[in-house]
Amino acid sequence: MEDDENTNDKEFEPKYPAQLYTARPNPTALLSPLYDSTFKGIFTQETEDSNLALQAFVSAVLGRTVKNVILKPNEPSKDSTDQIGMTYDISIEFDNGELSDIEMQAWKESYDYGMRAEIQAARLLNNNSKKGTDWYSPKVYQISSLNFHYGKDDNKEMTWYTLKDESGDRLTDRQNIIFIDLKTIREKLGTPIKDLTPVEKWGLFFSYVDNDKYADYISELVRSEKGIMAAENVVKYMSEADDNWFVQNSRFIAERDKNTQIHNAEKRGLEAGLKQGIQQGIQQGEQQKAIENAQKLLADGKYTAKEISELFQIPVEAFTDKVKG
Repeated sequence: MEDDENTNDKEFEPKYPAQLYTARPNPTALLSPLYDSTFKGIFTQETEDSNLALQAFVSAVLGRTVKNVILKPNEPSKDSTDQIGMTYDISIEFDNGELSDIEMQAWKESYDYGMRAEIQAARLLNNNSKKGTDWYSPKVYQISSLNFHYGKDDNKEMTWYTLKDESGDRLTDRQNIIFIDLKTIREKLGTPIKDLTPVEKWGLFFSYVDNDKYADYISELVRSEKGIMAAENVVKYMSEADDNWFVQNSRFIAERDKNTQIHNAEKRGLEAGLKQGIQQGIQQGEQQKAIENAQKLLADGKYTAKEISELFQIPVEAFTDKVKG
């Protein structure tokens, strides 16, 4: 297969750009796992396929077989009212007590994503510490699939961070941060399936399962791994519902608008007013759009208010009160 020019394109987009489709484009169109609503849906359904896909993905990343994965609440507790709140895409516990947060970061943010990942990993570790006479906590893993290069020089397909000193000696392996570079993995498009690593297979699946131009190649890739085959089954099932296309579109627009505000503020050099400008934009535009979309989903009756709240990152009261009124 010839290399596609989009494999190195900074503005790589899924086959069906979310801003154009609020319903299924055609009977065989598939949602893109690059959007966090679909990514999250692949691994959190109460089905055998979803559970198998989650076990297989985590096992591929960690390089060991992980069984009996348990989904956990994706809103970690806070120690104080002024501590930053956060929501994990996927929060899981392994049968040995280890915890993991799994994220899909499809759109590049202006802030240091490493800082966000470190805070998420630290919260996991804090919540996993055990009471006793000795300091002890099972390991935690913050796993992020990034649709951009995080590192500026060495863009490896997967980078695994732990705490080390200046000479490289490890302090502890309790806290693990793992970045999967999807842009780098896309350069493997066309490589014989037998020569791909498990992580490369998952990265190519996330990037191209929705693209019929590479259907034959991705079909062969899917057949090579039971876990990826299960993930494809979930994507196909989710893609049948127009509501999921609507959600994907809404998440894309919210993400795009926020990033546009950040970019424009930086371009004008308004560092001091950046935070205020973003907050105003969210309040005046993005939040209102999110509320309207949330109301539509609530009226359909296919999602609970809590599920809609998590999808749009807004409190339940913001859209349920509007409906009542």
